Amino acid sequence: MLFDKIVRPALYRLHRHDAEAVHERTVRLLSRVGTIGPMTTALRRHYRIDDPCTVFGIRFPNRLGLAAGMDKDGRALKAWSALGFGFVEVGTVTWHAQPGNPRPRLFALSDSDAVINRMGFNNAGATALAQRLDATGPLDVPLGISIGKSKVTPVEDAIADYRNSLVTLHPYADYVAINVSSPNTPGLRKLQDRGALTELLTELSRTAHELADKAGRGPTPLLVKVAPDLSFDAIAELLDVCTEHKVAGIIATNTTLARDGLAPGDARFVEEQGGLSGRPLAARALDVVRFIHEQAGDSLPIIGVGGISGPDDALRMLDAGASLLQVFTAFALHGPGVVKRINSRLAPRSAAAR
Repeated sequence: MLFDKIVRPALYRLHRHDAEAVHERTVRLLSRVGTIGPMTTALRRHYRIDDPCTVFGIRFPNRLGLAAGMDKDGRALKAWSALGFGFVEVGTVTWHAQPGNPRPRLFALSDSDAVINRMGFNNAGATALAQRLDATGPLDVPLGISIGKSKVTPVEDAIADYRNSLVTLHPYADYVAINVSSPNTPGLRKLQDRGALTELLTELSRTAHELADKAGRGPTPLLVKVAPDLSFDAIAELLDVCTEHKVAGIIATNTTLARDGLAPGDARFVEEQGGLSGRPLAARALDVVRFIHEQAGDSLPIIGVGGISGPDDALRMLDAGASLLQVFTAFALHGPGVVKRINSRLAPRSAAAR
């Protein structure tokens, strides 16, 4: 309540209601917090809740992670676990550094508890991220890295683009998320089609095994992130390809192009281009997670993301078949308290199940 009533309004007033400026200030502040040992220790003591589980062969200290998009370039990695997250996904990162789409490109829809973004994979590139991760050193929670196609790379050359990022970043990743579902890079979602996805996963799976053999360890788990706007028939085809190529899991879902469920006070945002996240996405994301679990069972563990605003949403997502969860919009709009509330509800349930 303190965050909602005082902190967030003050941040938005300070930055003249520029959501991206608020986002940038938050990440910059947390990057500094992560360097102050006594502060991260105090935050961890307050927010951290242990609820361990093992998924994709990885041990997670709890089931709730930070979704890609909040910390694209891995600038605040030491702070996220102190705020209660059980894992962190950075990116989406591309092989080539790129500025993203023109501003304004990020909009907070407070009445709808939602965000619209058309950021366009703005990031410093895979090599810069690798250098930062090398300098940062080991984390105390698993790290996922989301990779996508550079805007300057034609769709027909996408495989080499993804492969370059995988080769560069695999030493630092506990898992790699293959983002073929963002609505903000032209042509990217075509890579979800059976033929294109087959070619992409064939090469990335082969590369992951080659890299693992050279390193003398098992391959880094590869996950595919899907769009909520796909039909169930298209999702079923995608799952067939993922199963065939032994993908480790699915992230469901990305943002949506739909504008269903916006509050009347946010009607002015209906025509804004970009992907919608937050509460209006909850029902569709839940349906997609449930469908994937019904189709694939335990062979494709799911990270459920989309519209998780509190403990009840998190429980519904787990009941639908998700093994892990991620939040982005809820954290951005309501602060770290939402992480603690969700984990506080999940931990007793997990303990009872054990």
